[in-house]
Order: sequence, then C-alpha cells, then structure tokens
Amino acid sequence: MKDATYWSEQFKQKEISLAEYYQALSQRIKQENSALNAWVEWSGEELMQQQVADFAIAEDAPFAGVPFPLKMLGGQDKAGWKSTNGSRLLAEIRAHKTSNFTEKIEELGFIPAGKTNAPEFGFKNITDPVLYGPARNPWNTEHSPGGSSGGAAAAVASGIVPIAGASDGGGSIRIPASFCGLIGLKPTRGAMPSGPGGWRGWQGASIDFALTVSMRDTKKLFYALRGNEKAAPYHPPMDEWQSHTTPKSLKIAYLTDSPIGSSVSDEAVKAVQNSLKQLIELGHEVTEIAWPVDGQQLIRSYYSMNAAETSAMFDGIQQRLGRPLTINDMELLTWGIYQYGEKTPVKNYVNALNLWDRAAAAMEQLFTQYDLFLTPTTAFPAPRIDEELQSDNIRERLMNAESLSEEKLASLVYEMFEKSLTLTPFTQLANLTGQPAISLPAHLTAEGLPLGIQFMASKGREDLLLAIGQQLEEQGCFILPEAYRDN
Repeated sequence: MKDATYWSEQFKQKEISLAEYYQALSQRIKQENSALNAWVEWSGEELMQQQVADFAIAEDAPFAGVPFPLKMLGGQDKAGWKSTNGSRLLAEIRAHKTSNFTEKIEELGFIPAGKTNAPEFGFKNITDPVLYGPARNPWNTEHSPGGSSGGAAAAVASGIVPIAGASDGGGSIRIPASFCGLIGLKPTRGAMPSGPGGWRGWQGASIDFALTVSMRDTKKLFYALRGNEKAAPYHPPMDEWQSHTTPKSLKIAYLTDSPIGSSVSDEAVKAVQNSLKQLIELGHEVTEIAWPVDGQQLIRSYYSMNAAETSAMFDGIQQRLGRPLTINDMELLTWGIYQYGEKTPVKNYVNALNLWDRAAAAMEQLFTQYDLFLTPTTAFPAPRIDEELQSDNIRERLMNAESLSEEKLASLVYEMFEKSLTLTPFTQLANLTGQPAISLPAHLTAEGLPLGIQFMASKGREDLLLAIGQQLEEQGCFILPEAYRDN
C-alpha cells in the first residue's frame, strides 16, 4: 500500500529523492488539477523545490518528507499563505500566524503542500465556492467529492497524494470520505491541536484531522497528533491516554433510519447490512436499536449555534474592514446564516448548547451498554455537480433575509439545508456530542460510486474505532480508489 507511511520509509531509506518526488508531484498537479479543482493554491515547482531543499529528513519523524495539503480554512493556516476561507470577501487575505495544528503537522515531518478547495467558511457538505468553483470527485468528475473537505478528498482519492488535511464541524471529514472511498476519522472533541487564532471551533463541534487511505496511517497520525494546548477550552477524557485491551467480541448497536426522518437509499442500507454480516463472522455481537436522541431538535440547535457563531465572526470582520458587510460580500447561503445569527436570542444559543450536553449524556449512556454505534455515513452517494439543492423560492427569500423575523429565518435556514441534509443526516451527532466517529470505505453502489459506514464510540475511545477499522481492512472489506488497489 503506497500510503503516507510507505512514502516516508522510501524517503528515509533514500529509495527516492525528495527533489524527484516533488518535481513529479508538481507535474501531476499541473496536469490533473484542472479536471479536479482540488488544489486552489499551489506554491509552484520552483518554490516547492526550494522548500524541499531546505528540508532535513529526521529519522524519528513518523511522516518525514510526505506532502500534506492544507485545507483552505483557518484551522490549517500557515504564515504568509493564503487564508481565504473560500470567501471572495477574504480572497487576498494571508495568514499572519501558523496554526498550532499546522505547526504540529510540520513537527511530524510532513511538508505542507498547497491549499485545497473548501466551500465558503466550510458551511456546506459539498465544495462549490463562488471564489474557486466546484471540486470534482475522481471516481466520476460529474459528481461532487463532498464537503467541506472536498478538495482534500479529491486530492487523495485521485492518488496524487496519500493524505491531506481536513476538518469536521458537522461531517466535513466523514462525508467526503464516504463519497470518495477514503478513511475519515473525526477525533474526540478537544483531542487535536487548536489555536492560536481560534480555540473553540463552533463551540468544540469542529476539529482538524486528515483524510487517509490506510488504518496504519490513521492510527499513527492520531496518536502522534493527539493533545492540545493548556489554554484550549476543550480536552478529551483520560480514557484517551490509557491503554485498553480490545475485547475479541465487541457489542455493536446499529440502525439505518435517518435521525431526522428523511429517506435513506437502499445502497446505504445495504452498506450497513453487508458490514453486519462481516462483523458477525468476526465474532461481534450486533443489536438493532432506535435513535437515543431527538435528531430534529439537535439539527435545529446546530443551525442556531452556527448562525450565532457566524454573526460573531462577521462582527470581527466588519471591525477589521471598518465598514458594514452587505449581501454582495458573501454567498446567499452565508448571508442567510448570518442574518439568522443577527436575530438569534442569546437564550436560544445557550439552550442549544445545553441540548448538546443532554445528547452527549444520552450517547454516553448508550456506550455503557455497547462498545460501538454503527450507521451509514451518508444516506446517499455523492450528488452530481449540477444537482439542484436549493429552489428559486428559497433564493428569493434569502435575498430578503434581512427583513425577516428570527422565527422565519430559522425556518428558512432549515429549508435552505433540507435537500443537502437529506444526503448526509448521520454525521452531525458526533460533532454536537463530542464523541469520536470514523467513516470506513465499505461499499460500492451499482453505479460505481463509493459509500461509507460510520462507527461512533464513547469519548476518548478512538482505540475501538481504530481496532474495528483495522479488522475490516485486514478482511479485505475496504473499497479504496483505484490508485491504492494492489499497490
């Protein structure tokens, strides 16, 4: 498997020179990115070669010399590099500081390799910012790679790089992993480096990690990255730092119904059912359950939080720009979220966070009975690039969002996301409760598009997610992109 671990060993053993590798990488990006639109910033061959020339391979660095594209969102800033958040408003903005996450990535021996496409401020489960245009899925370029880490997923699924920086605030690692046949781990809230520009990340719902193609890369990266600054507001429970013995027989709860009552494709149900057969053969105990939380309440609370956070973010941007923001400064979807946030009462915001805490308690109660919780990752495979996810009626109402009441804006934002949420209703829960979750590439549809299955675990129990992933990988259950098969 030519994953990140493989390439690092090649560099350390001098089987291939960094100069040769990065020259070939530059050429591949130049030749293939026009079809994928995965990278939106690339340092260019000359600057990349200078960066490589200054790089010294450390034998103790787990990923020495491996390219690591950074996502075009603030959590993965590098000083002096573009930091646009996929927004026309910030199109020329460059980062003043390197984020703690990026600093840690560099300590592990990775070489930052450009910036990947992301939707404006990471608000979508597809990647089609007006600033950069849509990213495309290497499995079928007529389809989206998902979002918000869509550019990262396209970069990895194409085989150009074996790993890429990603982040997840509502499924933005796991959704692209499902749509592109990759491994997508969302760690426990507070388990990854954060700051110094922003510490809370949508009140802990958002976290940085990566998209990968092997369990050994996923495991090695997680244990090398885990930890946070003392100043960080969120920290994982001590479970994460303890050694655990994985039981030979795990108790696994599962369901395939949508938490919001929306439809789920037969292919997504089949993905779970086929995996259940394999899990039973491996000796695990599986039990079908009902949803332990109210998905409708939670998704509405998620939108309320997101809106309030967006209002606060734009308040800071207005102060820096010295002028009020208008509808022309941002995409319509962003404008709708912003206007909702401007009118969200503080009590609604507090109540949303309280609801998250109650949901977290309910999920932790579930994990006293079961080791893992299995669902589809996404309810459907990747949508087409030209699929209509909003109506003209919704767009017209968004144009007049500034004049609407808080109640009408809440309804409008829900309607605005309704079609896209139907595609991906399973991932948000882990963000709101803080539990870890992983998407595994376990299914291929009749149309030849991948679909993932998702496991959740108790806070701090990434070890169980990594163990079940490794078991399924060893059993040959993963359906990876063509670039990683039999190599």
